[in-house]
Amino acid sequence: MTQLVIHHYAAPQARLRLWAGIVIALGALFFAVGQGAAWLAAHPMAARGLQASLLAGLATGLGAFPVLFLRRPQASLIAPMLGLAGGMMLAASFFSLLMPATGIVAASAAPLPLAVLTAGALLAGAALMQAMDRRFPHAHVDSLDDSEANPRLALVVVAIALHNVPEGLAVGVAAAAGENHGMTLGIALQNIPEGWIVASALLALGMPAPRAAAIALATGLVEPLGGLLGAIATSLAGAALPLALAGAAGAMLWVVGHELIPASHKPGRISAGNVGMAGGFAVMTALAALI
Repeated sequence: MTQLVIHHYAAPQARLRLWAGIVIALGALFFAVGQGAAWLAAHPMAARGLQASLLAGLATGLGAFPVLFLRRPQASLIAPMLGLAGGMMLAASFFSLLMPATGIVAASAAPLPLAVLTAGALLAGAALMQAMDRRFPHAHVDSLDDSEANPRLALVVVAIALHNVPEGLAVGVAAAAGENHGMTLGIALQNIPEGWIVASALLALGMPAPRAAAIALATGLVEPLGGLLGAIATSLAGAALPLALAGAAGAMLWVVGHELIPASHKPGRISAGNVGMAGGFAVMTALAALI
């Protein structure tokens, strides 16, 4: 069979078709990039949302960088670090997403029906994350620091990527709506310790340190995908902007409740997790007041 494939692609006509396919694919890619750039140029707020989510995603790689030198963080630090991330995500959901959404609803001409729809959008955002959690097999954050669980590397990577999608979505929606309130900086700050934990978990599963840091960075770059979706949704939302904000908040709240709180509040770590969560909420409160 291998010889047949080699013989097939050794033929001049086959090589010609192969190169023609490559040229067509590259042309389609360049066209898509050009159209995307033109659309972003025409929608500067959407471009701002994409840039904000890219910045937040790159912070994951910044946090992963220390594993090249410091290796795995101490077990006693993992709970407060995860709690810090959870607290910052909770506060970001409140200050940058739900407060602006409720403010728009209160000032609208029909607050009651819009309030019901906004609440439904929040639940829909959480339900979407629940469906993704069931649809894609993956490990959970609370098993990343458990040497006995030893989940497969692919499941860990999928778990991290799923976790980063709603972060990017929320950052993109908030920035595109002009309601950032420190969210981009806050999510970037919480991604730094998160990147260290992720890279350390991959390191503990036997992956070389450079590859663990590179994969942690790659999973952080999933956030611009969510950011782009959020920016597009916001640019198209118009009067339905509160629904986009609430949907992103619901996705964020689901991740915190389903992943970060259980991971940071294991038996024996509850106090440390609570301290980290309160600290993260306090940091985001200060950022929301200052930015």
